[in-house]
Parts: sequence; C-alpha cells; structure tokens
Amino acid sequence: MAKIGFLGLGMMGSGMAACLVRAGHEVTVWNRSPDKTELLVAAGAAAAASPAEAARGAEAVFAMIADDPASDVCWFGADGAMDALPPGGFVIECSTVSHGQSRKLAEAAAERGLRYIDCPVNGPPGMAAKGELTLLVGAAPEDLEAARPWLEAVSSSILHFGPVGTGTAYKLINNLLGAVHVAAVAEAANLARKLGLDVDTTVAAIETGPVGSPHTKRMIRPMLEARRADSAGLAIGLREKDARYCLAMAADLGLGMTIGQDAHNWYLAASEEHGADDDSLMLDTVAKHGGRVTG
Repeated sequence: MAKIGFLGLGMMGSGMAACLVRAGHEVTVWNRSPDKTELLVAAGAAAAASPAEAARGAEAVFAMIADDPASDVCWFGADGAMDALPPGGFVIECSTVSHGQSRKLAEAAAERGLRYIDCPVNGPPGMAAKGELTLLVGAAPEDLEAARPWLEAVSSSILHFGPVGTGTAYKLINNLLGAVHVAAVAEAANLARKLGLDVDTTVAAIETGPVGSPHTKRMIRPMLEARRADSAGLAIGLREKDARYCLAMAADLGLGMTIGQDAHNWYLAASEEHGADDDSLMLDTVAKHGGRVTG
C-alpha cells in the first residue's frame, strides 16, 4: 500500500480520498477549510495543516480543486506540495484546470524529478464516493502503468488520450459541450413553456427521441417545471470557468468556436445571478433576458 496525499475535499475530492482510504492506502488529506477533513480522519486518514505536509514522504499527491489560482496555491504556494514531494513522486492533477496550467505543472514536476499525470474526471459526486469515476488521462504510458493501482481505486474506467495535456484538453472540450447542451435545453424549455406545450408529453418525446442526451434528460423536466434539478450537476460558476478555459485553448490554436462562445455568454450572465448554484437554474437567466444575451 502507498502513502498518498490528497488536496481538496469538496464534493468530488472527499469521495475520491475516501476510496483511497478504503483501498488500504495511507492517505493524508488537506483542505482549505479544515473542518472538511473530519469525516475522512474518522475513516482512517490523517489531516495535514498544509499541502506541503500532505506531500512529505508521499509516493503520490492527488489534487481536486476549483481552478488555476487554487492549483497554484496548492502546488506552488509558500507551503505548496510540489517542493515537498520526494524525487520520483507523482503529481496527479484531477482538477479541471486550463491547458496552460496543465503544461506549467508538468514542466515544474519534470524540473523537480517528479512524474506528472493530468487526470481530470467525468462523473458526479455520487460516483466519486463509490469509486466509479471515468478518468481522462494524459501521461507517459509508463507513468500511467505505475500509477494505475491508485487510479483504479477511484475509478471504473481510465481513458488514456495520449501524452501529458491531452486529458485536460479533452475534459475542457467535454465541458464546453456540456455548456452548449445546458444552454440549448434552457432556451428550448423557455420556448416550450411560452407555447404551452404539455410537460409530460414534451418530456416523453425528448427522452425517447434523438436529442435525449444525459444532460437533456436531467434538465428538461425541471426546466419545463421552472425548478431546480433533482440530481446535482455542475455549478454554473464552474461551468463558466471550464468553457472559458476551452475557448482560450482553441484561441491558442487560432480557432474560433462560435457556438461555444454563445454558450459561454449565457454562462457569464448566469454566473452573476447563480454562480455557485446548479446549472439547471440556467432557465432563470434565459427567461430573464428574453432568450437574448450578448458577450
């Protein structure tokens, strides 16, 4: 069994760290709000006062945090984990960070004799708690194989997209597609409500039709009924961030993404009203702006 550090105990990170504890690893956890470590300590983890403390003597450190600034604090801050990891240790970034941040972390790890795996995830908090996430990995093949026992403890599927950076690249594309889906469902639901379409019939038609994606199926009934979804999705503010990071990645390649930009404009507007709330509340923003938003 391995000695592992884990940084970030939000809804996703807490479940992932718990899976590593259940797998028998010696896990030391850190969170900006220390009270979130209590349940994991009761389950057998140790609590650290800083990212550096969580990393000392560890074979690997996982991070599951919000964005690039939080990533910088965890890895490069005054008590950051990067300089505390022993040579040969693994930096496993599971957060949805920008493509540029992923490259920066990989370069910093290599300079210190560490191995980097970019490892964002697909799946809701419930799947994180059960160890059933899909991992979207960018890594050298030999590094992935060495880390596989730890990664399998938190996942039911590992998709290897190629070298470092490719897992993050796919994750950003995936989440921009999600933003497009949710914004489009909100616009469609707003129109259907204005037209007075029967809710049950509309839901049945969409769920059995060709546009019934998982996002659509989760969102369509609550949006038609003007309420929050029963199962939590991604917070509006996080989806806005992910869409922004994807658009920046495309811009670095000289590419525009018109449909993605329109979806991001909706998320910018919604984040001012419902930033930390579930993105099923996108309907409120669409209805408020009369179906028109500009960036």
